[in-house]
Amino acid sequence: MSARPPTDQIDTRYAITSDGIYLCYQTLGEGPIDIVWQPDWPGNIDMTWDAPIIGPWLRELSTFGRVIMHDHRGVGLSSRNVPVPTIEQRVEDLRVVLDAARAANPVLVGLFSSGAVHAMLAATDPGRARALVWIEPSARSAWSPDYPWGAGPDYHAAEQRTLETWGTAGYGVAHLEHERAVGNDMPIEFAEYESRQTRNACTPDVAREMAAIWYETDVRGVLPAVRCPTLLLPRAAPDGSECEYIASLIPGAEIRELPAGPWSDATMSAELAELRAFIGVEPPSTEPESVLAAVLFTDIVGSTERQAALGDAAWKQLVERHHAIVREEIERWKGDEVDTAGDGFYATFGGPARAVRCALSIEDRVHDLGLRIRAGVHVGECTVINEKVGGLPVTIGARIASQAGPSEVLVSQTVKDLVPGSGLGFEDAGEHELKGIPDRWRLYRVAS
Repeated sequence: MSARPPTDQIDTRYAITSDGIYLCYQTLGEGPIDIVWQPDWPGNIDMTWDAPIIGPWLRELSTFGRVIMHDHRGVGLSSRNVPVPTIEQRVEDLRVVLDAARAANPVLVGLFSSGAVHAMLAATDPGRARALVWIEPSARSAWSPDYPWGAGPDYHAAEQRTLETWGTAGYGVAHLEHERAVGNDMPIEFAEYESRQTRNACTPDVAREMAAIWYETDVRGVLPAVRCPTLLLPRAAPDGSECEYIASLIPGAEIRELPAGPWSDATMSAELAELRAFIGVEPPSTEPESVLAAVLFTDIVGSTERQAALGDAAWKQLVERHHAIVREEIERWKGDEVDTAGDGFYATFGGPARAVRCALSIEDRVHDLGLRIRAGVHVGECTVINEKVGGLPVTIGARIASQAGPSEVLVSQTVKDLVPGSGLGFEDAGEHELKGIPDRWRLYRVAS
């Protein structure tokens, strides 16, 4: 490996979110390309530079790019004793860090679940990512009939038992044994380091909650909207079908298989070689043709009857107050109003949880006006035409809203799969036919 920049050249700073959370981030290197690295498991970025194998790998990475790394909220050097972030919150916080670091067009490099965070950023903010590199890609953690590579309940239960030793001298060995039992061979030198790293990252309750959130998350619905050049780097295995499946969901994704076996200088050198070659690609157009968006539709229930009872003048005043509330809530939850027709609204959001919470807030506030609304939320890859978001996901969102009853918010399966850890609850609303949309759709009622 070439000469590596010394640790004293690491620049440590804080970015502050709109809700007052301090996010600690560090940069190293001055290369022409910004490279964002996020580990899979909660850590402490001060310690990561000294990690076995990974530390030297990061320093080598900084010889041909500016490495940007941060601790997400709740762990490490960032604000702690705050709610554990959902994947949507992590994407939003990553944007804050990138803006603070003035990283306009970085390469996003992640491992396991952090690669999922990067994929969601690339999908929701086209043109932001120069490229996506996903090491050991996995779209979900849990087994399901249509995702047979996920871990079953026994694995999850064993992981929870391992987390009971979090931060203690025995955690590192317990974690390595747990991973080796399912074929993830990690070198023994990580054991002592992981024990120290974990107790400098967060407390055991936070680690358990983060593991539970990832176990419930499924980002498959996001992947078709990723439009930046994408490289998937799986370890060599007898069955590479999981990575092939993920690649089939991401347009133009490339696969480069890494050597089998535990992490070592050789495997990390292979990763660096693939990265060096791949990040020479031209960045994507900054004019996106599509974008992943959460779409929200609302309208007033029984508006015609109410208008007839009040008369045109009084109805006009009531609708104006309704519109003011809806627009305040869309702005509050960082959405964009796309269209208004009569008493209905169509808005888009960068994340589904914010769209759902916006709908709930609107429904709560218009009760004071004696009104009830229905709402529907969906997430999908939308087309961008003349700076407006459209396409089939928008139609699906409108159709979902039309199925809702008074004071009811309905969401699609994709929305439910993307918001574990958000505190939102759902009730199965059954399968529905959506007018003009193929197949039957499983919908969920938000339990406010």
